[in-house]
Amino acid sequence: MLKYIIRRILEAIPTLLGVTVISFVLIHIVPGNPVRILLGNHYTLERAAALSRSLGLNKPLWEQYFIWLGHILVGNFGYSYVYNKSVVNMILTALPHTLAIVVISVMAAHLFAIFLGSVQAYYQNTIFDQVVTVINYFLYSMPSFWLGLLLVIFFAIDIKWFPSGGIVNQNAHIGFLNWLHHIVLPVASLFLISVAGWARYMRSSMREALLQDYVRTARMKGATEFRVVFVHALRNSVLPLITMLGLSLPVLVAGALFVEEIFNYPGMGLLYWNAISNRDYPIIMAVTVFLGVVTVLGNLLADILYGIIDPRIRYR
Repeated sequence: MLKYIIRRILEAIPTLLGVTVISFVLIHIVPGNPVRILLGNHYTLERAAALSRSLGLNKPLWEQYFIWLGHILVGNFGYSYVYNKSVVNMILTALPHTLAIVVISVMAAHLFAIFLGSVQAYYQNTIFDQVVTVINYFLYSMPSFWLGLLLVIFFAIDIKWFPSGGIVNQNAHIGFLNWLHHIVLPVASLFLISVAGWARYMRSSMREALLQDYVRTARMKGATEFRVVFVHALRNSVLPLITMLGLSLPVLVAGALFVEEIFNYPGMGLLYWNAISNRDYPIIMAVTVFLGVVTVLGNLLADILYGIIDPRIRYR
């Protein structure tokens, strides 16, 4: 297993390099000049040339890329053009906020999807199963940012149960209940989208498991229906969902970026969108690299969990 993990990490390096090349080129060729944005009304040709030289933007694109790549290999992601702060420090400040809503929504959605999909499979083709299936399809087809907007309109504007965004002050001490009150809607947005997709996979997997011989044998031995479903059938039927968890992590993190923009939540998403608006290249590339690493780790996590749950497929 250890050799397999090391080999997968080594295989991921060319993928990450490819992501950085494509991202770097695309970011630099899209319309919008950071020098013009930074100078604003003080823009002159002389000032623009001087600022371009100081930022290294006057060099050929390939040279800029290799300079940037050399810096990130030693952990130097540079300084923000707009805020003149270390990009690493800005990411380390925003990352815990993003991880909080992603981890909470993933754990809650995964557990609830396992339970909901199992119950749907047991009561398949009943009114309960059909109603939940329709709701799941509705939520699954809904973009996370649109669902976030609906939650804001209803829960923050209409009935005013929750704040529409923010966590009061990113740099101030925040009470736990106050923080929890502010993250309910962002977490709900990610939770509902995740549950809808994962419950569908769990329902399908559990239906197949309930038809297997070992499940019939358990019933013949007098096992209770609870034990048959949640002990004997669940162990094998949960395997595809664990695989989906690893593969869904990059999607969830990307979805969190959109959700944070809607709720003005000071995580990686808000940092990313502000950087795009200001053409703040160091932050944009740093977040892009972060998303690439999350994608690789998500796939690796899926393989490891799959091997732990099912010893038959452990890699040697």
